[in-house]
Amino acid sequence: MKYDAIIIGGGIIGASIAYNLTKQGMRSVAVFEKNYISSGSTGRCGGGIRQQWASPENCKLAVKSVHLFEKLDQELGFDTEYYQGGYLLLAFTDEEVEQFRKNVVMQQGAGVPVRLIGVDEVAAKFPFLDTSDLKAAAHCRTDGHINPMLVNQAYADAAKRNGADIHLFTEVVRIVRDRDRINSVITADVRTFETGVLINAGGGFSAEVAAMAGITIPTRPQRHEILITEPLEKFMDPMVIDFHHHIYFRQTKHGSVVMGYGDPHEPYTHNIQGSLEFLKTMSLMITKVVPAMKKVKIVRQWAGLYNMSPDAQPILGKVPGVSNYYQAVGFSGHGLMLAPAVAELMAELIVTGRTSMDISDLSIDRFAGRTEFKLEKAVV
Repeated sequence: MKYDAIIIGGGIIGASIAYNLTKQGMRSVAVFEKNYISSGSTGRCGGGIRQQWASPENCKLAVKSVHLFEKLDQELGFDTEYYQGGYLLLAFTDEEVEQFRKNVVMQQGAGVPVRLIGVDEVAAKFPFLDTSDLKAAAHCRTDGHINPMLVNQAYADAAKRNGADIHLFTEVVRIVRDRDRINSVITADVRTFETGVLINAGGGFSAEVAAMAGITIPTRPQRHEILITEPLEKFMDPMVIDFHHHIYFRQTKHGSVVMGYGDPHEPYTHNIQGSLEFLKTMSLMITKVVPAMKKVKIVRQWAGLYNMSPDAQPILGKVPGVSNYYQAVGFSGHGLMLAPAVAELMAELIVTGRTSMDISDLSIDRFAGRTEFKLEKAVV
């Protein structure tokens, strides 16, 4: 069987690219997912949607994505539990306040309705927080959160309605390349599928997917752990990030609080086992910031992979020397929130050869001959 385009990876990036390719008029599209929809990083993430970034590239993609998220339920015919409750970023040091000031200027210039607010305003609007050590905060009312599994499924279903094939529990184990072209993929059940275009949306396994095509990309997997509590009466609207304590948290539609901790010393591995150390550290950190959480019961914990790039920004587009290979990888934990924009732009690039927004700064070429990069600092 032959497809015009094959996408490896059925997470939010792969499913949304499939949908946008069909929306662009491409009908012979297939997604190959080795497990089930949302079995990888998408189904294990915290669900946040924010536009507050330290890099202009991430900021522009996020702004475009929010505009698309705002009409996505209607477009896809699916309730994704998208909620614009805002995002509150906490600053506990003078250095963080100064960084926030710089970020806010850039973000406002990109059209983000973000403000730097003082401790008194934080205490008045968000009384669940302990503000005794707080210096300031950045707040954006149009940020929010979503149910990752629902939006991933919504994109996959919409792609199928438009004619795409979604091959679940179908692992690609070999990519056949002839010089500068990808010819076909071979699956674990020894079937061969020819393709005109191959898109790597492999998430935490993106480097392994690229390697099958004889391509080296600088992405590495890193475990990030999350837990969820028992349902509580609604007490918070925004998703909160605390870079100082390396935590984030939000309340779901059903009342449970989802929270995660980004261990700065976590090694690069494919390990997604939960740990007791995470439970202890997360409990300590969250109760410093939200003291009322001390008596709340934990329901379960899990872990997923960030697909880290050297500068914590996505790697988009083609690679030198392979004419029909494309990639959308290296999102460094933020593929969900950038997916609508990235998928639209990748589909434009694949179908028309150009994009409505310049993404050349996010190509793999930016790493050529360099060992130091301007790091996206707004990552937890």
